[in-house]
Amino acid sequence: MATRSRIGLMLKDGTIKHSYCHFDGYPNGVGHTLVENYSDIEKVEELLSFGDMSFLSPKITPEGEHSFGSPEKDVTVFYGRDRGETGVDSVTTSMDEYLSVKYSSCIDYQYLFSGGQWWVYDNNDKSGWELVKRYLSEYTLTEEELSSTIEM
Repeated sequence: MATRSRIGLMLKDGTIKHSYCHFDGYPNGVGHTLVENYSDIEKVEELLSFGDMSFLSPKITPEGEHSFGSPEKDVTVFYGRDRGETGVDSVTTSMDEYLSVKYSSCIDYQYLFSGGQWWVYDNNDKSGWELVKRYLSEYTLTEEELSSTIEM
């Protein structure tokens, strides 16, 4: 069963550019991959330039043969590039729209890159935005990180 998520980037004007990700949306899946491999704005922008994805992996660009049916190891599979689908581009919305039923229906987790950090919103408990690193045992948060809040 899929754990669906949306991956977003806070833009300078306060809007969110975001894409859908079908599998492994929980913090130890998508969240971990984002923190480990997509923690600079250029990589996040590149990731979102491909739109919706089946699953997120450490790499965006394949080095060899890669398709939806036969993905290259550690390469993200996108619906448009790798499956030939249309209408699967990233969208840009307000934060309210990002968190709305339209985009969060059947979405378990929403991720947001803001202020150089990855944040997660758990749509099941709706307790607010948390740093993804809080969910990852290999990270010890600094006092600054523990007291940080998402920049809106």
